[in-house]
Amino acid sequence: MRKTLAIAAMAGSMAFAGMALGPASAQAATQSTATTASASSAGSWGKFFSSDRKAYTFGKTSKTGGKVFTKWYGVDKRGGKKGWVWFEYFQNGSWHKFNRSWDGKTAGSWSGRGIKKVYTFTCWGGKFDNCGRKYRIY
Repeated sequence: MRKTLAIAAMAGSMAFAGMALGPASAQAATQSTATTASASSAGSWGKFFSSDRKAYTFGKTSKTGGKVFTKWYGVDKRGGKKGWVWFEYFQNGSWHKFNRSWDGKTAGSWSGRGIKKVYTFTCWGGKFDNCGRKYRIY
């Protein structure tokens, strides 16, 4: 009984870690792919809406050569008020925060070294009005 539980726990932990239970060559391919992905990772994100769904942002974040790059796009569905995108990031041991506003459609980008985490959220009508959920994008 104990052997069965131990084997099941071990198999479950290996599956949880993302390792395939198969030949060594399949595991080696998985490990080399993971190493490559950590050296230069990229990911698309969005559409992240404001709470009233009148504005949203989307974009792409990547890391190359120790520098994190973020390209973002904002869409404001209604005229008269601005959409706002907020970015919060952890860099060199402390948190930093900034925002950008737009009216209509826009695109922007930013980058930095030593960034470990990046979060974003979208607001509409003011810097702190109708803000949507916060998402981790890096």
